[in-house]
Amino acid sequence: MSTQINKELDPYTAKAQNDNLSPQEKIEGLHEILKQVKTGMLTTRSADGCMHSRAMAPAGPFSPTQVSLVFLANRASHKFDEIENDSHVNVSFYDEKSTNWASYSGKAYITQDKEKIKKHWSTATSAWFGDLGDGVHKGDENDPRVAVIEIIPDSVRYWVATSNAVGRAFDIAKGAVTGKAAAPGELRTITKEEIQLLEGIRHKA
Repeated sequence: MSTQINKELDPYTAKAQNDNLSPQEKIEGLHEILKQVKTGMLTTRSADGCMHSRAMAPAGPFSPTQVSLVFLANRASHKFDEIENDSHVNVSFYDEKSTNWASYSGKAYITQDKEKIKKHWSTATSAWFGDLGDGVHKGDENDPRVAVIEIIPDSVRYWVATSNAVGRAFDIAKGAVTGKAAAPGELRTITKEEIQLLEGIRHKA
C-alpha cells in the first residue's frame, strides 16, 4: 500500500501521520488496540464480487512481535469458499470509547494442522461448533470441522487518539472554526517490509 500523502489536498492525514516510530513501537501500539477490542470484522469477497463481513475474535496466544492474526472457524461456513475464491481479506477493529481503530490488509491462509489448532484452542471455542451427537463432530479440537484461518498482512494501518474525548472535541471544533484540519490522534502504518522483519523475529524466537 502506498503511504504517499498529498499534503495540500489531504491535510488531516499529513498532520496525523507519524512515521517516527520503530517497528516494535508500532506493534506495541497495535497490540494495545487489540487488548481493548476483542472482536474484529473479517471481510472476504465472494465469486460474484460481493464483499461480506462477519465478527470474529482472534485466537491467542500473542507474541510481542506478532503482526499476523489467527482465527479458529467452522470449515463448513461460507467464508472458507470466499477465501478459496480470493485470499485477499481485510480485518478491522474499532474501539468506540477511545475511537482507536486498526485495519489489516493481507491474505488469508487455511490449514487444519492439528498442532496449530491445539495451540490456539480454548474451551470457549467449542461453543461455536456444538456437539452434533454423531461421535465425530463433537465440537472439540479434534472435530473435523475445525480449521485455522491465518491472516498474514501486507500492511496494517491504525489510528490512536492522543487526547481524551474533551480534547478531541475541542480539536475538531477548533478546526471547524479556523479552517485548519483537526488531527486529535496519530495515524501509523506498519509496512510490508516491517511486517516481514517482525514476523521473522517471531519465528526465530
